[in-house]
Amino acid sequence: MSQHQIWMTMRSMTADPSLKTQKLKSGTLSRIFTYAKPYKKYISFFLLTVVLDAILIVSTPLLLRRLIDQGVIPKNGALITELALIVGGLAVLDAISNIIGRWFSARIGEGLIYDLRSELFTHVQRQSIAFFTRAQTGALISRLNSDVVGAQQAFTATLSGVVSNVISLVLVAGTMMFLSWQITAISLILLPLFVYPTKWVGKRIQSLTRESFDLNAKMSSTMTERFNVSGAMLVSLYGKPETESKLFRARARKVADMGIEVAMLNRLFFISLTSVAAVATAFAYGFGGHLAVSGSISVGTLLAITALLARLYGPLTALSNVRVDVMSSLVSFERIFEVLDLQPMVQEKQNAVINSASSSEITFSDVRFSYPKATEISLASLESVAKAEIIQSGEILKGITFTAKPGTLTAIVGPSGAGKTTMSALLPRLYDVTGGAISINGVDIRDFTLQSLRDSIGVVAQDPHLFHESIGENLRYAKSDATDGELQVACKAAQIWSLIESLPNGLDTMVGERGHRLSGGEKQRLAIARMLLKAPSIVILDEATAHLDSENEDLVQEALKQALVGRTSIVIAHRLSTVIDADQILVMNNGQLIESGTHSELMKKSGLYSDLFSRQDLTTN
Repeated sequence: MSQHQIWMTMRSMTADPSLKTQKLKSGTLSRIFTYAKPYKKYISFFLLTVVLDAILIVSTPLLLRRLIDQGVIPKNGALITELALIVGGLAVLDAISNIIGRWFSARIGEGLIYDLRSELFTHVQRQSIAFFTRAQTGALISRLNSDVVGAQQAFTATLSGVVSNVISLVLVAGTMMFLSWQITAISLILLPLFVYPTKWVGKRIQSLTRESFDLNAKMSSTMTERFNVSGAMLVSLYGKPETESKLFRARARKVADMGIEVAMLNRLFFISLTSVAAVATAFAYGFGGHLAVSGSISVGTLLAITALLARLYGPLTALSNVRVDVMSSLVSFERIFEVLDLQPMVQEKQNAVINSASSSEITFSDVRFSYPKATEISLASLESVAKAEIIQSGEILKGITFTAKPGTLTAIVGPSGAGKTTMSALLPRLYDVTGGAISINGVDIRDFTLQSLRDSIGVVAQDPHLFHESIGENLRYAKSDATDGELQVACKAAQIWSLIESLPNGLDTMVGERGHRLSGGEKQRLAIARMLLKAPSIVILDEATAHLDSENEDLVQEALKQALVGRTSIVIAHRLSTVIDADQILVMNNGQLIESGTHSELMKKSGLYSDLFSRQDLTTN
């Protein structure tokens, strides 16, 4: 038995046996075939190479039989030479067939991986923000990696394995029965000695492998959390290096010990199989030798049968567990389809129009909002803790109505949990309202294409996100074709160009993970520059200066003055002193709009706004 046959047998026997009872959803198979359709020609040629390889398996022993019986024993030199050349030619043909088959296999497999990954990535990108608040990033990445690779094996390893093993088994067993049914029967009697040790070792390795995967996942999680900037800072300030190292070493030691045990079991498995095969061969030689001496079979027949015997047990054991192999691949497809079938909570209408207005009037009309249930936005299998939520969020916004005129600044203020940030998330349709409507220039925002709606809105958050790329690449995320001159203009308006000029690499300076190489004020000003490059007609500022020192706040406020000119602006503010000059101030409390007006008007009302302003004023004196 070859190393490849033993590996294929091992792969089959160590697969998860629970998959035997797995039931696929109806329509899964027909859906899988739609992915195979573009590759049907490749699959056909691939299977031809598999069939050819299976035929060559029995051809060589049969030629060996003829070489011995008609060439060596009668001393027919010419025939010996002829058969030797044919055997050599078949070996070359087999090698060429394997190379061609591998090319087709790679073309099919990598093509499917590309198709599935691309479709999955695009679909996940379309999900609403609510989806990402629940889904575990690692679980999503696993679908794009492990499950996609597992699915493509259905058309490469699994398909070729099943076809090859069926054809090989039929041809080998049939040929052996034709040559000597007695030796074939004895060989099959020994099969349990081959199968049962394999199953036992396979289950043990499977158990260790699963546990090893879990530990490796925990180690990866530990490294991911400790090696990012925020995690490393937390460890430096609060952690103990000795404790961290001890915890990591303990997990690494367990993985190492399991690796040793798996290595020894693999060696035991290999030795057991080769030993059983050797014992079976010995039986065949012993019994067949007596048949050859008595003249029941020829010497060539005996040698041919023993050669075929080595190719009998592998296909038999692999096919005995074929349902597990097939289900492993099909379940991977089903896990992929599970994500693809999850429809985005925020969807675009078929007849959506493009929002191309250069100025925008925003109107909230009796807007109500409740956060969606977990079952509406995510999958339990993508969440680290999939528990049903007993208490729902309830109504977060309760009948909000106001209008922001073009080019004006509207401030939204109120205590924490009042619903301010939720209002800002509804405008670009990160979530959809559950009641009422939001319109721009009299058109319901749900009637716009998502791209044109979001193109018209620029957002600067409290903690703006920067990718681990250069300053220039982060800025061009808002406008991919922006020239260096355009970047310079935007950065000057955002009061950040002088800093960029002072850096050795200028716009090519890497900002670090999440922009940690920059201060909070610098990140805010870069975010403003990015927003200016986008040139939106609407600007949303979500507490953009909440955690800045006075010097940085002054720079950011100066940048914002230029950024907001001529744009309809929604500003969520914690520091009320920053919105005194707003055209209107909306005061939120418990999801309701309880006051509105200018600063002077609200101070005269002596309501919640006046109370909040007075308290902040007291704390600053």
